[in-house]
Amino acid sequence: MSPFIAEIVGTAILILLGNGVVANVVLNDTKGNNSGWIVITFGWGMAVFAAVFTVGQFSGAHINPAVTVGLATAGLFDWNMVAPYIAAQVAGGFIGAVLVWLAYKDHFAATEDGPAKLAVHSTGPAIRNLPMNTVTEIIGTVMLVFGVFYIASPGFIDIETGEMLTAIVIDGQEVGFGLGALSALPVGLLVLGIGLSLGGPTGYAINPARDLGPRIAHAVLPIPNKGSSDWGYSWVPIVGPLIGAVIAALLFGLFN
Repeated sequence: MSPFIAEIVGTAILILLGNGVVANVVLNDTKGNNSGWIVITFGWGMAVFAAVFTVGQFSGAHINPAVTVGLATAGLFDWNMVAPYIAAQVAGGFIGAVLVWLAYKDHFAATEDGPAKLAVHSTGPAIRNLPMNTVTEIIGTVMLVFGVFYIASPGFIDIETGEMLTAIVIDGQEVGFGLGALSALPVGLLVLGIGLSLGGPTGYAINPARDLGPRIAHAVLPIPNKGSSDWGYSWVPIVGPLIGAVIAALLFGLFN
């Protein structure tokens, strides 16, 4: 599987399971209706675990433009690959959201609450204050990306040169580093912790593709009585996580 396809598949899995748990909780007449925030945050943690475990061996399983930009800022990922990775991630987010809509189509029809239908797709603030909402997303993403640097080390240190190696050769094959399978569960638990602790103000996007791809899907899908896609808020879960990723990379460089 090419890294580009892997990022599409991984992000689609992330959104299918992550937005799927939101649909199960907020849409009418589901088995999980009104089961609460703990269910949503746990479901998102498991969504990250499943996505990273599945495609980590092929692309490093960034599945998040903030992670991609953070790694590139830290000098651990090729800037030439950033745009293709982000394009793949947004596409995967869109595909995952369409699959959630198909799975819950009858429940979207049974739900009259337009904001609840948008909540299945994208994040929104509990108290609308765009500057502070952006700060919340920055803080959450700093915790995510900074944690990723240490939970899922992007390489090994050469003990002779002190250089960070982002790939080594094993049995004639180059093996890279990223959010590989061994790091899938800790990263999923990190996302669970961020959701429980910092998710209250904005719904913790901490991932531009997680919000933008599904928001586009919400805008184009024939969802009855869906209401606004709230494009006025859409820049917050894009700009905040990207700023947070750069700050996390700078902190990582400062401490290493």
